Amino acid sequence: MSPFLVREAVTEADRQAGFAVRREVFVVEQGVPEELEYDAYDTTAVHVLAVRRADGLPLGTGRLLYGADAAGRTGGAEGVGSLGRLAVSKAARGLGVGAALVRAVEDVARGRGLTAVDLHAQTHALGFYERLGYEAYGPEFPDAGMPHRAMRRVL
Repeated sequence: MSPFLVREAVTEADRQAGFAVRREVFVVEQGVPEELEYDAYDTTAVHVLAVRRADGLPLGTGRLLYGADAAGRTGGAEGVGSLGRLAVSKAARGLGVGAALVRAVEDVARGRGLTAVDLHAQTHALGFYERLGYEAYGPEFPDAGMPHRAMRRVL
């Protein structure tokens, strides 16, 4: 049995736990300004949360934008969702949490009738997403001061 569980973050406590992981990873570790990390999409996105089975400690999070919310990130492509804000706490890295969160977001996307998922990957994470079936497209671009590439996986 896996030492962690991934679920949709449906309660306010779940969402706050996910936000705490994002703060730890993006704001503290990577230096992303807090005002860039949290946005209006957080209220309409579907969030997923990974927690340690033993005690419920939050280990990672991610979100899915779809419909009108995803249009700007996916080039307006019909039926394509946008995976974003994927973060895994330093203590949980290497346990498979990130891959499980990506698969959970994909499951949510399928459940909403989407046919593909796009994401904007930090360039150092391209290999991680490629191993999960994502393909990079388009030029490198800056986001929050870090180089990124757009990627897509057909579901």
